[in-house]
Amino acid sequence: MEKRYAGMSDEELITEFRDGDGDVIDYLMEKYKDLVRKQAGSMYILGGDTQDLIQEGMIGLFKAVREYDSGRDASFSTFARLCVSRQIYSAVKASGRKKHMPLNSYISLYSNARETEDGKKEMPLGEMLMAGHEMEPESIVLEQERKEELAETIEKDLSPLERSVLDLYITGMTYTEIAQVLGRDEKSTDNALQRIRGKLRKYVYYAP
Repeated sequence: MEKRYAGMSDEELITEFRDGDGDVIDYLMEKYKDLVRKQAGSMYILGGDTQDLIQEGMIGLFKAVREYDSGRDASFSTFARLCVSRQIYSAVKASGRKKHMPLNSYISLYSNARETEDGKKEMPLGEMLMAGHEMEPESIVLEQERKEELAETIEKDLSPLERSVLDLYITGMTYTEIAQVLGRDEKSTDNALQRIRGKLRKYVYYAP
């Protein structure tokens, strides 16, 4: 089966599937299973069993095959990643976030800078919270005794949209990806992150 489909593009494979070739779906699911595992792994931080998240991701992948429109959507791989992420995140949200999640779950707030899709360096959110401060970013520390207070602020003071943006941001998603998963435009995503910055800034300080 693999040799039969190896030379075909994703778009051609999907056309074959819609024309009645049921074997194509097995090939595509196998081809993109690593993408599903990667997305499930990145969202494990938000809660849930890894295998359950993988299962949800495979459902998202199947939906991508069923709903993909080459004339409307980006490449199938990009569309599949979006569908998988949406399905997993919807499952996480449906199961209910744990109240007062351990702040260790937000370790990505203070991780090293990462690259955006266009190759530019993006400051980690913990650094962004203190943007404009005169001290060096690497001196950011979080007081141990204020962790619980910060966790409560995240739960109580952030709006549902802001929590969703924060959740997805800590999984490593870019603004564009977050906006796509949440069905929002990039401007509203950026605005939400700016509000998050204002609400959480007081919990971060620079060591002398």
